[in-house]
Amino acid sequence: MSIYPAIKASLKPRIGLYSVGLRAYWEQFPGLKERLEEYGRFIERKMSAWADVYYYGLVDTEGEGRKAGEWLNERHVDLVFCHAATYSTSSTVLPVHQICKAPVVFLNLQPTARLNYEQSTTGEWLAHCGACPVPEFANVFNRAGIPFRVVNGVLGLDYTPAISLTDEVTHERREAIRAWKEIEEWVRAAAVPRTLQQSRFGFLGNTYSGMLDMYSDFTMISAQTGLHVEVLEMCDLDRMLREVTPQDVKRKLDELHEMFQISGDSPSDPIAKKPTEEQLAWSCKVAAAQEKLVRAYDLDALSYYYHGAPGGEYEKLQGGFIVGHSLLTARGIPCSGEGDLKTAVAMKISDILGVGGSFSEIVVVDYIDETILLGHDGPFHIAISEGKPILRGMGLYHGKQGTGVSVEAKVKTGAITTLNVTQTGDGRLKLISSEGESTNGPIMKIGNTQTPVKFREHPDAYMSRWFAEAPTHHCAMSIGHNASQFQKVAELMNVKHVML
Repeated sequence: MSIYPAIKASLKPRIGLYSVGLRAYWEQFPGLKERLEEYGRFIERKMSAWADVYYYGLVDTEGEGRKAGEWLNERHVDLVFCHAATYSTSSTVLPVHQICKAPVVFLNLQPTARLNYEQSTTGEWLAHCGACPVPEFANVFNRAGIPFRVVNGVLGLDYTPAISLTDEVTHERREAIRAWKEIEEWVRAAAVPRTLQQSRFGFLGNTYSGMLDMYSDFTMISAQTGLHVEVLEMCDLDRMLREVTPQDVKRKLDELHEMFQISGDSPSDPIAKKPTEEQLAWSCKVAAAQEKLVRAYDLDALSYYYHGAPGGEYEKLQGGFIVGHSLLTARGIPCSGEGDLKTAVAMKISDILGVGGSFSEIVVVDYIDETILLGHDGPFHIAISEGKPILRGMGLYHGKQGTGVSVEAKVKTGAITTLNVTQTGDGRLKLISSEGESTNGPIMKIGNTQTPVKFREHPDAYMSRWFAEAPTHHCAMSIGHNASQFQKVAELMNVKHVML
């Protein structure tokens, strides 16, 4: 989404795929085996647009199932799709997943919308009876304690195989479109745990004192997501600052002018002024140091807060944070303010899925438009901005020490989804997602990000349901309606998800 290359790219998921059948069929019905393998290769090609796909081929006996399970383990797959190509006994499928512990999704994708009843043979019918074994698989996996998911629909071919006796062109049917949307969501969701398990999240400074909802046990976060928390000190950033050259500042200043609009004085708020040249230069110097810090510690995300002693060097340093952290967020390094590590996770999940993830909280309710303004004093995900974000000089940061430059912006008008990562009383992470619409309603000119969002019900009704889920007061705002995608992410991460 950014016009600048990502500093750190998300990892592609590793997807396992195999088709199932019954070995006795191959001699009885010539051409059936090859036909089903062709369907499997079609699925492999489609999935390869989103992932590295490892297609085993047909599994047609319990012995072959054991081989497939070992083969998938050797490829370290994140998720396995079992293509129910025709009838197969459950004893064929169970060993695959007793050996390979990756989550499994059964694909019940019928090649045709309707059989040619007048001309169909038994062999023709068997090429379309993938739904037949799925209840058997479901029963056995339930009894074996193996979680499973099922995608139902039609295959979505744009041609009819020569062997077929019916029309198999189904790619425009709603059943194919729906099924492939769901498959794509599962594939993309698999990138989240893979990327998080190999991510390094910086924690710079501390959590804003008294914001008890945001305090987290680093071990708990690491245990449930696999990410590593690298605890950083302000002196680490200060050391980077001393290495910044005038050329580094010039590059950041060019980047700043490319991505932001420089404001005049706010017409309403006396603390929001046109940023001075000195403020912009300082923000760019700090931004250059922030990027050096990210590269030096190989960070994939950052949570930060530091107030500093009044008038001290670190107070001045943190006053330049917002611009640089907004630039990093747009380049694949989500940065969450006030030391909110859980919201950094929410922002990273959104970013991995390519849907943004801007740092937000409730700003105010507009009972006339029936919208809730969501935003913060920064940072902002520039890549999902409605137009160029505005930079304003701030005489003070409300509730914080210091002065500097802040971002005033709103998320693109249209579909949005908020994602909140909270923690339950028993120490478990929980995802809460809410779908709504970003409107073109007015915002304040006070140097904060603000997006008016209309949810599916009156603001009071929505807030009552949201607050009842015990969220943290921050969330990540993403573009698009992504609740079903976040639901799949939660399942693969083995955490609870609530959709409002």
